[in-house]
Amino acid sequence: MAKNKFSKEWIQQHINDPYVKMARQKGYRARGAFKLIEILDTEKLMQRGNTVVDLGSSPGSWSQVARERMLGAGGVILGRVIALDVLPMEPIAGVEFIQGDFREDAVLAQLEKQLGDQPVDLVISDMAPNLSGVGSADSARIQHVCDIALDFACRHLTADGALIVKAFHGSGFSQIVESFKRHFQRVVERKPKASRDKSSETFLVGRRLKS
Repeated sequence: MAKNKFSKEWIQQHINDPYVKMARQKGYRARGAFKLIEILDTEKLMQRGNTVVDLGSSPGSWSQVARERMLGAGGVILGRVIALDVLPMEPIAGVEFIQGDFREDAVLAQLEKQLGDQPVDLVISDMAPNLSGVGSADSARIQHVCDIALDFACRHLTADGALIVKAFHGSGFSQIVESFKRHFQRVVERKPKASRDKSSETFLVGRRLKS
C-alpha cells in the first residue's frame, strides 16, 4: 500500500513538474534537457562547428540540445554529434547513434573508429549505473562510470575541450573531484535548477586539459 501511495505521489509530482511541462512544449524527450542548457549557458560551452560526444544519451534530450546549438542556415548541422547508449534511442536528424555499453572495450573501439582522427570539443555524460542501494557498491559503480568518461575525454579532447559528467554526492564523490583536478585546469560543480531538490546528483565540469 505504501508503495502505491509513493507511486501516486511521484506521478503527481511528475505531472505538476514545470520542467516536464516545458519539455513537452519545446519537444524535448526529457526534462533533463534543461539541466544541460543551464550548464552550457553558465559555462558558455558548445557552439557551431564543435564535435560533441554524448555518453548515456537515451532517450536523447541532451543530443537534441546539442543538435539545436549547432543548427545553421537551412537546418544544416555545423559540427558533429555522436551519441551512445546501452538502450535504444529514437533517431534524431543529424545525430550519429551507437547502441552499446560504453564500459565494454568493443563498444569504445566502435566509438573511436567512428570519430576517426577528429578531436572532440565537448564530452557530455548523463550516464548513471543501476544502483543497488548498497552504498559502497553503488559509489564504486558511479566512480567507475565517471572514470571511463574521464579517460575517454583525456584521450580525445582538444586542449581547450571540456567534460561534463553526472556524479552523486556521497561516498566516493571527493575522489571523482580529485581525479578531475588532476587532469583539468578548471573544475566546477553545478547543480542546475532542473535537478530535483531531493536528488544528490551534481554535475562536474572539467575544462582545459593539463599538459
